[in-house]
Amino acid sequence: MSDFRVWKLISLFCLFSLMLGCESKEERTQQTIKYTLQEASKEINALGDALEKKQIRNAVLLSEYSRVLSQQNPQLSAIAQLIGQDASTQGPLYQNLLTRYSELKAPAANMNSDDIINQATLLKEAATRSLYSDALTDPINVLADMSNGTLSRVGAVSKAAEDAANNGQANVGNQLVGNANYGQWETNSSGTSFWMWYGMYRMLGDLVGDVDYGGWSKRRRYSYYNDYGRKRYTSYKRYQRQTVVEQRTRQSYKSQGKQFTSPYAKKKSGASGLSRSSHTPSSATRSSYSRNSSYAKSSAGSVRNSSSRTSRGVSRGK
Repeated sequence: MSDFRVWKLISLFCLFSLMLGCESKEERTQQTIKYTLQEASKEINALGDALEKKQIRNAVLLSEYSRVLSQQNPQLSAIAQLIGQDASTQGPLYQNLLTRYSELKAPAANMNSDDIINQATLLKEAATRSLYSDALTDPINVLADMSNGTLSRVGAVSKAAEDAANNGQANVGNQLVGNANYGQWETNSSGTSFWMWYGMYRMLGDLVGDVDYGGWSKRRRYSYYNDYGRKRYTSYKRYQRQTVVEQRTRQSYKSQGKQFTSPYAKKKSGASGLSRSSHTPSSATRSSYSRNSSYAKSSAGSVRNSSSRTSRGVSRGK
């Protein structure tokens, strides 16, 4: 039995034992929230320690790829070092785990108890070593593609094989498009949504070029985030925002008599060698409490319009 499944069984047993001592439904709910948040915090801090001690395999590989590419092509050193930050606790992938935890400690008014429990469960899973290591394959493969074949992709088929299967060459850096840790979709006055990178990641725009949501949804290539990790590595607000953009684009296409295909309608080919944990559905999406969650409802396409702000400079705490 994998470590991922072992801790899930232990967590469920501990949670069940804890709830036996509660009297009312509200007390049981609050105990569940408290316990799940504590478990998420433990997992995030354990992951942070593992990153600092260089115990996450793909984090070590990402750091090495960043170093090698910077030496081979000094013109790409700035962007290589920026992407390489995800090998540490200072990168956006880890920092956003901290931000999401802080947001759940003081949840938004539109989040009910089921939403909080769902999000805390997803957050705990996102911080497990095996899943986090898989999530790092996207930045690793961006650097691999930037090396023009000198560095090999990880957890995905080669770029040449992917290009051949999709009848064309994709822009370097496409693995991070749509990933809420690096940017977000912005909608202009005409109703068209374009991908906007956060802060310093705007330099990736020179590699990827302009990306509109409708075109991207038709021609999206494989990425770990979009095909396996989106629910676990996206905050409540940003997931809702993504769903709103998808619905708005679908409605726009319908009004023009055009067919729209969701970018998440099916997994893209290209995954290779991911851990078993990535292929295991999240317990948050299968549990009984998820049926009443507005997060679960947004997954089915029923969400309210919401705004999203980026979070930067969150310091890690234990």
